[in-house]
Amino acid sequence: MLAIDGLNQWYGGSHTLWDVNLDVPAGSRTCLMGRNGMGKTTLLKCIMGLLPSSGKALFNGTNLLPLSAEARASHGIGYVPQGREIFPQLTVEENLRIGLHLRPGGSRTIPARIFELFPVLKQMLRRRGGDLSGGQQQQLAIGRALVFEPKLLILDEPTEGIQPNIVREIGDVILKLNREAGVTVLLVEQKLPFARRVASEFRILEKGRTVAGGPIADLSDALVGEHLSV
Repeated sequence: MLAIDGLNQWYGGSHTLWDVNLDVPAGSRTCLMGRNGMGKTTLLKCIMGLLPSSGKALFNGTNLLPLSAEARASHGIGYVPQGREIFPQLTVEENLRIGLHLRPGGSRTIPARIFELFPVLKQMLRRRGGDLSGGQQQQLAIGRALVFEPKLLILDEPTEGIQPNIVREIGDVILKLNREAGVTVLLVEQKLPFARRVASEFRILEKGRTVAGGPIADLSDALVGEHLSV
């Protein structure tokens, strides 16, 4: 579904991603892993068109790199950034409605599926986003990305700063979306237990390069010690 080939990125004079190759098979739950500062968030931003890059990033055969960020989203990619980035002054409903113009068929109705996955959002439709707890804001951010029914959902550290009960709920939602709705998932995650529970595949970045990958069952203690331990 997503095939990245020879992707490079620079911050000013600093070369941050080096000929990155990354494949996300259709129907998979692929976890992008690595220590802090290795380029994981940068790579996601390049995929979404939020940072310039060179190389190839094919999504269902279409090269994303010449496209604007909005055009990439309209091709069926949902993105939940690190830190959630909801609109704190807007209500929950207003946050959810922001992505409705990207829905296939032009429907302006928030899908009932969002409230089935996150019942708390229906209870808080009139509440401002900034008044929600961290876990509720993360649910809102995911719900907002799901409004236009993406084929690929990209999540950047969805469990960061979230209470354990909500972490489990988010894991359940990811599995449900993948298994029941066929949504392919690419996530960045630091928590090994969560990654092992949710992911079907893993890819490891180190110093801006892809250094390992495979089925999550192949994420050995040796790989964890070499590339992930701090």
